[in-house]
Amino acid sequence: MDTQHNKPNEETAERLAKAIHEGRQAMPEDRPLLVCKPNKVESWRIFKIMSEFVEGFDVIRHYSLAATFFGSARTKPGEEYYEHASELAGRLSKKGFAIITGGSSGIMQAGNEGAFKAGGASVGLNINLADAQGYNPYLTDRFIFDHFFVRKVMLTYASEVYVYFPGGFGTLDEFFEIVTLVQTKKIRRVPIVVFGKKYWEPLLGVMHDTLYKEFGNIDEADMELYKLVDSVDEAYEYILANVSC
Repeated sequence: MDTQHNKPNEETAERLAKAIHEGRQAMPEDRPLLVCKPNKVESWRIFKIMSEFVEGFDVIRHYSLAATFFGSARTKPGEEYYEHASELAGRLSKKGFAIITGGSSGIMQAGNEGAFKAGGASVGLNINLADAQGYNPYLTDRFIFDHFFVRKVMLTYASEVYVYFPGGFGTLDEFFEIVTLVQTKKIRRVPIVVFGKKYWEPLLGVMHDTLYKEFGNIDEADMELYKLVDSVDEAYEYILANVSC
């Protein structure tokens, strides 16, 4: 064994372990928001970010096959898209997919509920917000983040398929994030499913008519990066046919 070659790696691991420890211990109880450019870099914030990356990756590395569900936290049990998300998650779980969500309510809970009731892995990657988001009761594994961008990295690299139900700004942000990463080849191409024609067709129409045809700001091929579906059967069959892992 080349002990000289391994020494820098060991030293890096030791520094990282120390940083993670400091990240956990050094955070002030009253943490100021990061607004505009900070006048100074707060060491506790850097350590906390490092610890979130390390611990977040440690959670998602356990799941070799996974599907991430996005959608509104306001969708209630019994509503159409809640039931569709729960059914799709349950069917994918039976095929060996871990279901990963933001771990809170609405579509997130629906996905976790479907996976949990099917006996599958049900993972929640939550976020600390001023208006507290509690965990839903259907999780088999979970982690909470302080930083949105770290959580987004975890969600981006967690899965082999991404499913977007109707949602608000957060859902749209995550959708465009994944589409951009695939478009620019920063991540490999994976199935991106948008569920619900009534919700998605107006937005996709703007992308076709305005972004593509009128202004030429995207290519025609870019609109093939995602698949619009309107039923659980259609989503399920598309996912199984297009996931490669």
